[in-house]
Amino acid sequence: MNYNLGIDIGSSSIKVALVETETGKSLGVVQEPKEEMGMFAQKNGWAEQKPNDWWMHICNAITRLKKQYNVSRTEIKGIGISYQMHGLVVVDKNGEPLRKSIIWCDSRAVEIGHKAFAEVGEAKCAEHLLNSPANFTASKLKWVKDNEPDIYSKIYKFMLPGDYVAYKFSNKINTTISGLSEGIFWDFKNDSVANFLLEHYGISADLIPDIVDTFCNQSQVDEHGEQESGIAAGTPIYYRAGDQPNNALSLNVFNPGEVAATGGTSGVVYAVTDSLSGKESTRVNNFAHVNYTKENKNIGKLLNINGAGIQYRWLLNNLDVSSYEEMNNIASEIPIGSDGVCILPFGNGAERMLNNKSIGTRMVNVNLNNHNKAHLCRAALEGIAFSFLYGMEILKSDGIKASVIRAGNDNLFRSEIFANTVATLIGQEIEIYNTTGAIGAARAANLHKGDFEAFGKTIMDNDHVMTFMPFKDKTPYTEAYNNWKKELELVLNK
Repeated sequence: MNYNLGIDIGSSSIKVALVETETGKSLGVVQEPKEEMGMFAQKNGWAEQKPNDWWMHICNAITRLKKQYNVSRTEIKGIGISYQMHGLVVVDKNGEPLRKSIIWCDSRAVEIGHKAFAEVGEAKCAEHLLNSPANFTASKLKWVKDNEPDIYSKIYKFMLPGDYVAYKFSNKINTTISGLSEGIFWDFKNDSVANFLLEHYGISADLIPDIVDTFCNQSQVDEHGEQESGIAAGTPIYYRAGDQPNNALSLNVFNPGEVAATGGTSGVVYAVTDSLSGKESTRVNNFAHVNYTKENKNIGKLLNINGAGIQYRWLLNNLDVSSYEEMNNIASEIPIGSDGVCILPFGNGAERMLNNKSIGTRMVNVNLNNHNKAHLCRAALEGIAFSFLYGMEILKSDGIKASVIRAGNDNLFRSEIFANTVATLIGQEIEIYNTTGAIGAARAANLHKGDFEAFGKTIMDNDHVMTFMPFKDKTPYTEAYNNWKKELELVLNK
């Protein structure tokens, strides 16, 4: 039997999956370390990890996976890599990291990005970058230049986390257009590296790795990579992408109008479009999707909702309930609209889609005589669903026309109340799939052949769980949403 290996480099753990090359069927997924990976935070708002810790955990996971499923190194025929986005790895001429990686949730470069947005010009950034430079990789590299000049002077290349892992396998340093775009290094208007931003930051273009296609033989495992990883030398790395574009790929989201949704601790709506609109660049991120080419400019518009599943988990921990299942059951006894109770679930920091306001979680219209924990559970699910719809309205104003929504079988989408509310208000069916980023990355190792139809069939055959259809009578949902939105706007307009 032949297999593909998929690696998902998160900030809390590494997941590695094996799938059958021909059928796409998942053999298994292992996680390393078994507890969460640590982060270094020398100052408030900083977050760093050691790139070689990722590599160590990947090698350990591969060893476990091969042993657990009795797979030999020569049976693994291709590798796909998904990774935490926006991180910065800098290496010297020997390929050794010069410092810890500044990862996605590190906020030290926020002011650098804001200053560049104002000085370069909002219109130029929107037209060329489709984003503000914000706190992305380019701004983090500028921070190193300004604050650690000795380290900066020794940089041979910068890399994103997935680029570094591919390098450890192969001793080849390269990246992709999709990867450069997530770091805000790509000029969409000129289809080139964003030289004007590099010049503004005083960063040499020589630091940018060679560019390879997202789906191709990007490099091969070398002898040193084999020795450390246990994957046979010569095994090709066929694919690499950031975690959100990869999540969309894992759900078979490639074409304009297709939307991938995630309902975990935070929520993500990732919509594909062929429009190069940066109209909402301060509220929505725009990246080259995995199948972006200069001929077919597919863009992934990413909208993040910090206050999502974390709100429901907070209720689980603070109400007299035993499980999410119990919460869903008691919530189902309450009518649509929660008898007027509204919860604004934005208590997990500043919300980009609310123009970076931090408004906290609000529970309003609670009548202490009539309402109980069941109302709070229903209002929480509805409030999170309404925040998804609010985000979809922002995407719609930026040219997105959703034709189908596909979601993972994760926390929130297991709730019928949540999924039915979103489906009915958006007026689109929601297809639920039981898959992971690591499995998606493993399957994507087949896409260098270009057969996207077969790839989609693999996902349908192996992963489809169910489809939520919108209800015909959306009136009570619309009334409840309008009540919620009115409460939100009262807070935003203070």
